[in-house]
Amino acid sequence: MKVILAQPRGFCAGVVRAIEIVERALEKYGPPVYVRHEIVHNKWVVDALKARGARFVEDLSEVPPDGITVFSAHGVAKKVELDAQERGLHVLNATCPLVSKVHTQGRHYLRKGRTVVLIGHAGHPEVEGTLGQIPGEVLLVQNEKEVDALTLPPETPVAYVTQTTLSVDDTKDIIAALYRKFTDVVGPGTEDICYATQNRQMALRELSKLVDVIFVVGAANSSNSNRLREIGLEAGIPTHLIANGSEIKPEWLEGVEAVGITAGASAPEVMVMSAIEALRKFAAVEVSLLPGREENMEFRVPVELLQVKNASKIGKDGSLGHSSLAEVDCR
Repeated sequence: MKVILAQPRGFCAGVVRAIEIVERALEKYGPPVYVRHEIVHNKWVVDALKARGARFVEDLSEVPPDGITVFSAHGVAKKVELDAQERGLHVLNATCPLVSKVHTQGRHYLRKGRTVVLIGHAGHPEVEGTLGQIPGEVLLVQNEKEVDALTLPPETPVAYVTQTTLSVDDTKDIIAALYRKFTDVVGPGTEDICYATQNRQMALRELSKLVDVIFVVGAANSSNSNRLREIGLEAGIPTHLIANGSEIKPEWLEGVEAVGITAGASAPEVMVMSAIEALRKFAAVEVSLLPGREENMEFRVPVELLQVKNASKIGKDGSLGHSSLAEVDCR
């Protein structure tokens, strides 16, 4: 059985930074370190950090006074920041810098007197955080129909920002609908779209031309992993979202000669290895790597953690991290 791995796949720079912040905080301050919401949307990552002393909470009321508190990569509303400040919590902000950039853009457009439209998924933690970071009315739209349903006059000055886990392709039709509906529209350039989202989707489209079935390694609540699954299906290839190799079903492999594997931006490489090992139970496996864009982006951790030796077990370790093929017979 041929197994082709998408490139790039798995951890992005924002996820690596967020995990590293929790790990370094545990090294510097010792457990427990409290994390508001899942640091990233992946159960394996969350469980690994729990085992080292991280405690995950949904509300800051669960954090004791002076508790070391980490905000997740998805970002939080300004109200949450103020609540932490009032309670005297020691906060380490792991919000992805690309998410923070969206917050800054939204506030800039609002100050310029524009009505801000956020393109994203209702209820997603990143969207909730962005809505709470822009001090004024923000209109959330999820598709073209919701753009058409906006009741603003056509001449209203409009600016749009987007959820970072949406790619250029995900948003282009919605943006086009905004330009059709309004006469004065501005927004960020395509270079401001999250590089990781775009790269993984492009790689999957190339992968879909070469394989009979695709496995997307990622969590069920991961927006970018679910979108990867949708793109595989849109290409006409049976595509399954799995947390790890144990979820692969024998019937999915009937008549299959070539398997494609990718991973969402919050899925560790160890889960990809798990999928490969599971496939070895069904047939001899020959693994190859699809040529693709190499990602060298790195985001710096907060200054107070820079001097902490990072004994990473997740973000940078060769066997568990985001780039190693050391455990795979890869030709």
